[in-house]
Amino acid sequence: MPEYQNLFTRVQVRGPTPYPGTPMGEGQLLVGNSTREMRGGFVHLFGRIGDAQIGPVYLGTLGVLSLIFGFIAIEIIGLNMLASVNWDVVQFVRQLFWLALEPPSAEYGLRIPPLREGGWWIVAGFCLTVSILLWWARTYRRARALGMGTHVAWAFAAAIWLYLVLGFIRPVLMGSWSEAVPFGIFPHLDWTAAFSIRYGNLFYNPFHALSIVFLYGSTLLFAMHGATILALGRYGGEREIELVLDRGTAAERGALFWRWCMGFNASFESIHRWAWWFAVLCPLTGGIGILLTGTVVDNWYLWAVERHFAPAYPQLWAPVIDPALTTGAPR
Repeated sequence: MPEYQNLFTRVQVRGPTPYPGTPMGEGQLLVGNSTREMRGGFVHLFGRIGDAQIGPVYLGTLGVLSLIFGFIAIEIIGLNMLASVNWDVVQFVRQLFWLALEPPSAEYGLRIPPLREGGWWIVAGFCLTVSILLWWARTYRRARALGMGTHVAWAFAAAIWLYLVLGFIRPVLMGSWSEAVPFGIFPHLDWTAAFSIRYGNLFYNPFHALSIVFLYGSTLLFAMHGATILALGRYGGEREIELVLDRGTAAERGALFWRWCMGFNASFESIHRWAWWFAVLCPLTGGIGILLTGTVVDNWYLWAVERHFAPAYPQLWAPVIDPALTTGAPR
């Protein structure tokens, strides 16, 4: 069988003008379809890893509003970080990974504090949440406009669920904005470590364990599927619809490989369904685990010991004596 040079490696096929996409018709911005921005163009480097065409881009009302609210949120976070280093741009760049916009302290509960004492965190969080939800609505409406399924939107919603649990739902249930995650890179990681220690080691949270299972499982499934298609690229393995109808093609070779290796093989449809579910269940179960922490379970280690899920370590420690109080200690 002759080898097929697919579009995504050595050959870049281009027409005289960028393909504008399926005609969608015109209508009112909020209920119909607006025009797509930009004429589009080609980037050779992008063609090395995928399709070389860039644009045209469809934003519409929801997309524009999402970008506006997202820009406001990023500006508030960035300016607060810059203010924390006394408006020194050099130090801002140098310490960027350690800077943060912290939530209000526990004394304010769920009240809105002064801007400098956590109010900016609430404003930024509100704008960022509105931006994310508008972007979700945009992905949902674009899928419906194209006659697609809404799988992308619901996968995005799974990630939004975890975001809302961390920054809104759990803090409301706990009665304090101080329970939320700060905006920042390393401060976010520090919050995660402190959160785990505070509630008796999050590794004993069964929903956290499930989340890790689906995280590792989704990476394995995506790697297996991606590797299979790449390994069959010489036979045009990405032309899935054509290949399932013929014998001796990339599809049949891939199926034969997995039957040899595992005893059964996934279809072109089932592998994507499995990967979708594994990826979606990762933030869903993780969000459930976070939501139960502090609201239902105060110490996951003790919870696990009571259910024989974790070993009960013997108490081997002895009282610590202050060396300054012992006989002969220097004064």
